[in-house]
Amino acid sequence: MNKQPEITDKTRQTFINVFCDLYSQKPIEKISIQEIAGKSGYNRSTFYQYFTDIYALLDYVEEQVLKSIHEEMASRELSTHTFQNALQCLENAEEISVLKALLGDYGAVRFVERLKREIPFERLIVNLPINDSLAPYLIEFYISTLLSLFRLWIKNGKDLSSEELVKLIDSLFADGIKPYHILIKGKD
Repeated sequence: MNKQPEITDKTRQTFINVFCDLYSQKPIEKISIQEIAGKSGYNRSTFYQYFTDIYALLDYVEEQVLKSIHEEMASRELSTHTFQNALQCLENAEEISVLKALLGDYGAVRFVERLKREIPFERLIVNLPINDSLAPYLIEFYISTLLSLFRLWIKNGKDLSSEELVKLIDSLFADGIKPYHILIKGKD
């Protein structure tokens, strides 16, 4: 007898939620299938009906996030691709707990590198001389900065509104850190 798709999806999502909760607290090497299954309310054999191992679960979660981001970006006008739109795509891609796990302290650098490769962040940089020998460095700086600030924002529980974060990023790219250094130094 086949299981109902809603039950199957709910079980898979339960494993994902528990995994992401654990992955945001400790490295993947310290997470066991027994722990995921137990906290999910299922046994190990049920886990194996969905995933071959923890790394297959991680791959599934990463693929779902990337698919969701691609769908979100595809639904937007190309001309409106700003880093605010990219930020919203990341924020809307999945439950924030999934991104918190994948981009958190124990998340894999591999996922960040996949984000850099698979999401056309370079389109967000206006008037970049693509043939210039500095272009790859400028793109890497821009993308790494955006992702690092997004990671910190997620880690800090979204303590700024997305508009405030975008304004800060705009300001940092336009004026650098110096105006903030003066503000911080003045508080001492």
